[in-house]
Amino acid sequence: MTSTAYTDDLPARPTATLPAFTPVPRQSKRHDGWTPERQQRFIEALADTGSVAAACRVVGKSTYGVYYLRRQPGADSFRAAWEAALDLGVQRIEDVAMDRALNGVEVPVYSYGKLVGTRRTFNDRLLMFMLRNRAPKRFAGGGARGLSAMDRTTLARLKQEWRKEWERERAIAEDQQEEEVLASLHAKLDAMRRNEQAMMSPRTRALRDAYEAAREEDRAADYPHLLEHAPDEGGEA
Repeated sequence: MTSTAYTDDLPARPTATLPAFTPVPRQSKRHDGWTPERQQRFIEALADTGSVAAACRVVGKSTYGVYYLRRQPGADSFRAAWEAALDLGVQRIEDVAMDRALNGVEVPVYSYGKLVGTRRTFNDRLLMFMLRNRAPKRFAGGGARGLSAMDRTTLARLKQEWRKEWERERAIAEDQQEEEVLASLHAKLDAMRRNEQAMMSPRTRALRDAYEAAREEDRAADYPHLLEHAPDEGGEA
């Protein structure tokens, strides 16, 4: 399933790049300090997460230490790389938010305290917020006051069509999963029968075959129906 019905009208964002930088010079060369390699890893993690705290966890350092490093003499290049990394991180966060706004998220469903499944929920406010910010001329009628009536109608129609498409795909996926489960069960039963036959003696196998043949004959003769009309123990029909 695609979301081109929404994203085709969105403007392309400028692609930011992570610049090379000169590490902050350090007086001591401690292996567990802010080495040039650790500074580089921090900037890369900041670009990936958009979070200073998360980037510090990646490199195993404290936020206090990195802000102290940022204030040191010779940190101009490091600060510039920091800002560029934050721009990239914010773009990544925006991409995640847009994906959730368009495609929804799976949330757990509980019944009497037990997890029974999941359902997909959609955050319409998040979707409207993202569309206003990505394409304000198209989706923000009168600036920040909200979507115009036409845009609301269009958005509602597209969301309805999109959700129907998702429901169809979900139904197809569930049918395929059910068929796979049944095929797996049949395969296991066949394997159990083969193993059972392999462990039988020739005499037991012959008796089993005779039993199966007799049961088929009873079915052909509608044996359960005959039992309903059989005489009771007193000999009366």
